[in-house]
Amino acid sequence: MTKEDVNGSVVELSGEHCYDSNTFELEPEERETAEAGEACQAVPDPEIEKPGPYAGMPKEVLLLYSGQARYRLPREIIFWLSIVTSLMLTGATVAIIVVSPKCLSWWQSSPLYQLYPRSFQDSDSDGVGDLRGIQTKLSYFEYLNVKSISIGSIYKSSSNDFGYEVEDFREVDEVFGTMEDFENLLTAMHDKGLKLVMDFIPNHTSDKHIWFQMSRNHTGKFTDYYVWRDCHHYNGSTTPPNNWLTVYGDSAWDYDAIRGQCYYHQFGKGQPDLNYHSHHVQKEMIENISSYSELHHDYTTTQLGLHDILRNWRIVLDEYSREPGKYRSMFTDSFDDNEIAKTMLYYGSSGIKEADFPFNFYLTRLENQLYSRNVFELVNLWMANMPQGHWPNWMVGNQNVYRVMSWAGRDYINVINMLLLTLPGTPAPYYGEEIGMDNINLNSGNADDPGKLNVNPEVARSPMQWSSDDNAGFSKSNRTWIPVHSEYQSVNVQMQKNDSGSTLAVFRALTLLREKELPLHRGWMCYVYNDSNVFAYVRELDGFERAYLIILNFGQGTSTDLQSKIPGLPKMMHIRLGTRAENNGQMVKTSAIDTARGEGLVLEYHPEWLFHRLNRYEKQCFISDRACYLSMFDILYKTC
Repeated sequence: MTKEDVNGSVVELSGEHCYDSNTFELEPEERETAEAGEACQAVPDPEIEKPGPYAGMPKEVLLLYSGQARYRLPREIIFWLSIVTSLMLTGATVAIIVVSPKCLSWWQSSPLYQLYPRSFQDSDSDGVGDLRGIQTKLSYFEYLNVKSISIGSIYKSSSNDFGYEVEDFREVDEVFGTMEDFENLLTAMHDKGLKLVMDFIPNHTSDKHIWFQMSRNHTGKFTDYYVWRDCHHYNGSTTPPNNWLTVYGDSAWDYDAIRGQCYYHQFGKGQPDLNYHSHHVQKEMIENISSYSELHHDYTTTQLGLHDILRNWRIVLDEYSREPGKYRSMFTDSFDDNEIAKTMLYYGSSGIKEADFPFNFYLTRLENQLYSRNVFELVNLWMANMPQGHWPNWMVGNQNVYRVMSWAGRDYINVINMLLLTLPGTPAPYYGEEIGMDNINLNSGNADDPGKLNVNPEVARSPMQWSSDDNAGFSKSNRTWIPVHSEYQSVNVQMQKNDSGSTLAVFRALTLLREKELPLHRGWMCYVYNDSNVFAYVRELDGFERAYLIILNFGQGTSTDLQSKIPGLPKMMHIRLGTRAENNGQMVKTSAIDTARGEGLVLEYHPEWLFHRLNRYEKQCFISDRACYLSMFDILYKTC
């Protein structure tokens, strides 16, 4: 490219260097060349070296390389791999959620520890247990590895039935503290990951309840809050409307002079039954019988309308359970004697849920007949009748029955605890069972007027035995509401914590094992053997490398040959846990499993086959929510 300057000279603007003879002073040789017609000569540009990529390079340099194949292709590969990986992870997550069984809720994963609030711990030295006292003992539940606690009635009530003649469902009885104390206890429990189950008494109220006071005066809607019937009352004597009896054997009717009628009470006369059905009670039964257990209770217990009420309560609880992790459970008490089909109705029907479970009181019958076959029959009674997919529960004691120690004795307390904590479902131990507390003798103590009690359940409600200190460490009062057991200095928590072979040590080891081993808290249970001395069952889980054979001796010392009775059973098994600590870790031959009187064994083995997959055991195996274990990913799935 050329351009003329103001003097008419030609100047080269390209990469060539030009010489203007009018402007530049040339050497003689150069002048000769210029004059020969070579006025311009091409001079090459100096070669500029491109910089390589480096950290912090500017945009211009970056763009020089980003489009090159060797940089572009890896970048695109990484991008698409990220997309594919994200889709695969999302798909895998969805698949895992779809095939995974439902996680166990809090009321399934832990034992439900029953405590009687008047007798657990006294914080203000008045001789009566209270809410603040319970709060001071929360670390004990952590020690036991128990995360659910059921507390008996603490509502404002008269003292006739110690919390079960409720005067106000919205107030805490002052003997236990205040509503603030209750809220503090609840907060402290939640801080430790503990759950609280409150006792609720919907059957009746106290005759001092405002509802009853309004009802006896025919006040508006309260008129029919209770079951009233005309009865003949003359000169202090009452002829009841029928022959219905209380659970204590006397007439279930009592005359109220203010209303001029009799009211119905299934329990004490200070506990009038609420009229949930709002219809006339059926006419008196024909038979004139004096024993409550001999009557047919077609009109006084387990009415069909009751289940409608429970379903409505379930709906209310479900409304409060919508927040994640805040599930509200409901358990029911049902005393249906031998009519277990009625008990099972409390689970609800297909698609209509009622209670999470009705409390299972059938094992309390062992009081009069503790032997192996009876244990098997009572366990099977529940499992064989429970609706499919529901969750069982087990208890051998509560505040209304005699303590296990009183009828089983110290020889059998550990094996009974092993039964509760290795069966499928939720065990519900009663406070003190973990250390082997016994009934008290009320005739020799300082109970608060036990003569006014219709029955004598207080023998199983003595103060918790914490230590060998005065009053077993329960209270600093000079007088407790009911006597402390005389053997508290040798049977208490403090002493047993230091004894590896104690009842407490066995109980705690069982709760820890139950939590740790999947087959024990959500696997199959299969009955494999029972005779007059031994009851045996297996806990197993598909895909899990370990299974457990539970051997429980409820009779006399014996040697059991399971090898010949169960072909293919491993010849040797390992004692994972026994009621006798000195045997833990030993190997036993399944052809001769020796157990002493009241001894229990949890035998661990590696199964080559599973009992629940064999036709022979089809009707002897149970599971609530089927699950299989995938060891590669340490997860459970249900499509197995």
